[in-house]
Parts: sequence; C-alpha cells; structure tokens
Amino acid sequence: MERLITQFIRALRSADVRVSTAESLDAARTVSLMGFDNRDALKAALACALAKSPEEKQVHDSLFDLYFSRTVVVEGTMREAGDSSDGEGGDLADLLASGDDTAISLAIEKAADQVDLSSIRFSTQVSYFSQAMIRAMGGEKLQQRLIDALQQPGAEAESEAQRLIDLRAGLMQRTRAAATQAFDIFGAGETQKFRDDFVSTKALSALDVRDMERLKSVIAKMARRLAVRHARRRRKASRGVLDIRRTLRSNAGLGGVPFNVIWKRKKRDRPKIAVICDVSGSVAAYVRFLLLLLWSMRDVIPDLDAFAFSGRLGCVNDVLDNNSFDDAFKHILREYGMGSTSYGQAWSDLILEHEQIVDRRTTVIVLGDARSNYGDPRLDLFRGIAGRAKRVVWLNPEGRSLWSTGDSIMHRYAPQCANVEQVATVKDFERIVDDVLSRYD
Repeated sequence: MERLITQFIRALRSADVRVSTAESLDAARTVSLMGFDNRDALKAALACALAKSPEEKQVHDSLFDLYFSRTVVVEGTMREAGDSSDGEGGDLADLLASGDDTAISLAIEKAADQVDLSSIRFSTQVSYFSQAMIRAMGGEKLQQRLIDALQQPGAEAESEAQRLIDLRAGLMQRTRAAATQAFDIFGAGETQKFRDDFVSTKALSALDVRDMERLKSVIAKMARRLAVRHARRRRKASRGVLDIRRTLRSNAGLGGVPFNVIWKRKKRDRPKIAVICDVSGSVAAYVRFLLLLLWSMRDVIPDLDAFAFSGRLGCVNDVLDNNSFDDAFKHILREYGMGSTSYGQAWSDLILEHEQIVDRRTTVIVLGDARSNYGDPRLDLFRGIAGRAKRVVWLNPEGRSLWSTGDSIMHRYAPQCANVEQVATVKDFERIVDDVLSRYD
C-alpha cells in the first residue's frame, strides 16, 4: 500500500502538482482508511488530501484514472506470480498460452518493477522498456525456443514456431501498452516540463506558431509561481523582528515569561507598476509576453498600469481588461503601433495625461530599444519621471553591442535607470518581474 501511494505521489509531482511530506502522510492514512473497494470514494478522498486548486484537481483525477486502472499488485501476490515463472522460456510460453489474464498481468507488473518502469521519462523509451520487460520475464529463452523450432523440419515444428511467434507478438503488445501507460503516468509530466523549460529559454525572436501556444501555458505557470513566491516573502517580511524591549515590558507582570511576543513591524508598500511599451517594429513581439505575464498577475499587482506607444502614448488598461488577451493585443498594435517612434513624445504624453500614476511607490518598467529616429529624447522629462518613481527598470531586446549605435540613445537614458537589462527570453521576464516584486517585500 505504501509503495502504491508513494508512486502515485511521484506521478503527481512529475506533473507539477506540489505535494508536501505532510500531505503524503495524509494520503497514506486516507488509503489505509478507505481501502480500494470503492474507487470513486478513494479518488475523491485523495483529491481532498493532495489537490489544492482546480488545475491540480484536474491533473489528479486524470492521473488517478490512469494509475489505478492497472492491476493492483501487493507484495504477496507478486511473489506468487514470481513462483509461477522462474525465468525459463518454456514457463513463459506456458503462461502466455494459458490465457490466464490475471497471471500474465501479475508477471508483467513484476517485470515492470524489475526494470524500474516508473523511471520512464520520454515516449521514445517505450520500446526500450517494453523489450526490457520481456527479457525480465524470460523472453530470451522464449526466443531461443522459437529459433530451435524454426530450424526443425516438418509441419509440427512449423506449427509450433507460428504458435510461439503469436505468443511473443501478444506479449510485445501488452508490454508496449504497459510502457505507454507508464509514460502517461510518470513521464508525460516530465516531458512537459522539459518542453516548457526549452521554450521559456528560447529566444523570442526565434519562436514559431507552436511555441506561441505553449508559451501561454508557460507564462500562466510563471505567474502562479511568482505569486506564491511573492506571498511567501511578504508573510515572512510582515512578521518583522523581535522587539525585545517591548516584549519584556509587556510580560513584566508575568514573571518575565514571554507569553506576549511583540514584533517590530515595518510597513511595506503594495506593489505598484507602470509598464511603458514601445510597440513599434520588432519590439512588439517582446511586449506581448511581458504584458501577458503582468496581466496574469493582476491579483498580486492590483496597482498595474500599462501604456503603449510608437508615436503618441496611451493607457491600454481598459483594452486588456475587457477583451481576450489576443484580441486586446491586436487592438493595441492597430491603435499605437503604426506611428513613427518618438520616445520624447511618449514622455510628454505620460506627464501631461497620466502624471498622477508615477509616485514614490511606482516601479516604472520601460520595454523598448531606445531608438527614436534621431528625435528629441526629452531627457529632462525622463529624468523627472525617474526622480518621482521608486525605480525605473529598462528592458531592451537588442544585444548590448547594438546599444547606442545608429539612432539608439540607450546610453543617455541608462544613467537615470536603476537597472538596464537585455531581454531575450520569457525566462528573462520572469527573473526581472521577480526582482521588481522583491523590492516590495
């Protein structure tokens, strides 16, 4: 029983369901109380112990159906299955020919344990593990018996060879099915993680259509991860440090025993972010993913304002709030992405129409290549914005070697910024947003 629930939890963790040690113990107690007689009740009970969100419950239910659809094998039964086959080819052939589905299933389960089938990680390993299971069941001697039959003359030997071929093919089909199911249980989540890690570190300029769809789910996971990390840091920071003097004074009448512990608390600002995006040219592809990440975190960052510009600058909060993200971004590109790029005009529009947005709590994130077609950069206005804000972080999708070449004025804006970063991947956005949030923790 312990092994069954341990492997099930391992499958959940491989599918990105967070299961703590305490929750694992709760699950083990749940199985010991519920047993396996009522599978629907067990499924509901384990979901209560292990799944903490609708997404995790969906993954749990899917894996439960896959995992517990297998033959449940306890140690004593496996020993009995082992006793029925000592690895001789003849015994395996007799087992397969018997048509005893339970005994064959038990033998396959035992072979799966011997080859550590639960370690499968990629679909390309299905054939390997299928062959390994057959060898563990005595397949090599079964193969030798087939070769011997093929070398013998006569109709009887030919009939025996055909029988062994059919038995071997049936066994191959069953072991492949077992290996495929094991991949769905233990390996699909790991493969998904591998693909997610790959696409999150792939240059945004090299993405294709398939990557775009995958990145939506990757960014959603990033947003949840950042939200959990931020909340954990906030809880830790809000506790403060022990105020020894006030604690001793508060407990003076209690014999000095510190029943009432008092902490020094420091007020923490709530995150407030204003993101200003150049949506002209190739920069627009980067803007899409930064806005998608930030807008996936509106619950964590309620004070979030987004602005887009190429020539004139405008607030796009309502567009993002009232439309699907894809439709909203198309609208933003149509509305703001067609003009001649002018950073000076953008700063002027921000000061004239949205001056109240930037205050001591505001982190201003600028995403752009700082190329302004040789126009007036209005450094005076940008300097004023930086002076009023908590911090200014500039994200530039161009390589550093291109900064300040041609019409780029990155070198003139950089001194006013707390941080200037090159961004090339979605992982870069995660790191930078995490750093921004940490400044409020």
